[in-house]
Amino acid sequence: MKQEFAEIEEIVKGCRAGKENARKRLYTLYAKQLLAVSYRYTGNMDDAHDVLHDGFIKIFTHFNYRGECLLKTWLVRVITTQAIDFLRQKQRLESMHVSDEYMSNLPDERDALEQSNHISEEVLMQMVAELPDGCRTVFNLYVFEEKTHKEIAQLLHIKEHTSTSQYHRAKALLIKKIKEYEKRG
Repeated sequence: MKQEFAEIEEIVKGCRAGKENARKRLYTLYAKQLLAVSYRYTGNMDDAHDVLHDGFIKIFTHFNYRGECLLKTWLVRVITTQAIDFLRQKQRLESMHVSDEYMSNLPDERDALEQSNHISEEVLMQMVAELPDGCRTVFNLYVFEEKTHKEIAQLLHIKEHTSTSQYHRAKALLIKKIKEYEKRG
């Protein structure tokens, strides 16, 4: 553990100094995890790679990590912000309204969540990636980043109610996908 901490400290110092070998080590250590974060938001691997690339450019150009949290936490925050900016630029967050057609014929939540224990993490993440952009973004911020609906609303420039609605819609759609997956299985 001490060795890991010392290695991270050395990487941080090197990145602050603009050293290429430290940047490569940082990228090697975290790129795969950050690509997964990016994919959770974009739902498309090509877009996820673009977000990851742009995120690392931002990280290396303005390496302002101050140690107020774990390095990994800071990196996830940078990539999350980059992904949200990407979606906003592509105007994929503009249509964040809930249509009644998505809310009809939804399965029982408890049954579906119990069944989700039998689904691999990879399949579950693919289901999340297939959610509509607005739902996926709110779901990721709420579940994985542990943001409140108030914080999400401020971050995405939407109403708090819209965040809540998008989260419930995302859950409902995931439950429906889990039910369908279980029927096929």
